[in-house]
Amino acid sequence: MGNELIFDTFRTLSTALIADACIRLDVPVRLGPPEIRPLAASMRLAGGVRPVRHAGSVDVFLEAVDACLPGEVLVIDNGGLVDEGCIGDLTALEVRAAEMSGIVVWGCHRDTRELLQIGLPVFSCGPCPLGPRRLDPAGPERLSLAFVGEHMVTRGDIVFADADGVLFISGHRSAEVLGCAQELWQKERGQAVSLGSGRSLRMQFQFAEYLHRREADSSYTFRKHLREINGAIEA
Repeated sequence: MGNELIFDTFRTLSTALIADACIRLDVPVRLGPPEIRPLAASMRLAGGVRPVRHAGSVDVFLEAVDACLPGEVLVIDNGGLVDEGCIGDLTALEVRAAEMSGIVVWGCHRDTRELLQIGLPVFSCGPCPLGPRRLDPAGPERLSLAFVGEHMVTRGDIVFADADGVLFISGHRSAEVLGCAQELWQKERGQAVSLGSGRSLRMQFQFAEYLHRREADSSYTFRKHLREINGAIEA
């Protein structure tokens, strides 16, 4: 599934819907640390992962961008460091010029004002005015994998990010997951319309019937009930 189609499909969806779809389909999902947030609440992105491990110098970012495909997301492993900002406005401009979808950093950024003016979606652990002062050895995996919190991501993975957080799935399941997420979105929008017309969730979900069945069978869960009646509010 191409990056452009992934991004276009995600426009009406959310990471919450992607996560619910993964649960429905039993697709493993890797959740980024909650401290990774968008610079602006409206920022969102989706696309193939272009991983990079930062060792203190910007050259590794240029190397990664030089090999990127349009629509990919630069996913930077800076070890979650909060005492240096490893990307700023010039890196963002380079990423945008390469037609990438945005940047996710397990670490900090700087040049916040300029980044907001540029408008490229950037997700990070927050701002830090100090740039890197170290120069560590660049390992052989610097362009093949990255860690985001406890999770390893590689090329072939897909990243989704919005105001609720950042998550990663395997690319070969992306079409299936996005299709399921669209179905869930349509169900939930229909339920919202019904709520607006005075039909409560309890009515829509046949809640009295569910309570009656649960009383007779303690193994009958609400999630099982929702799937039987084709409802959606949780995975």
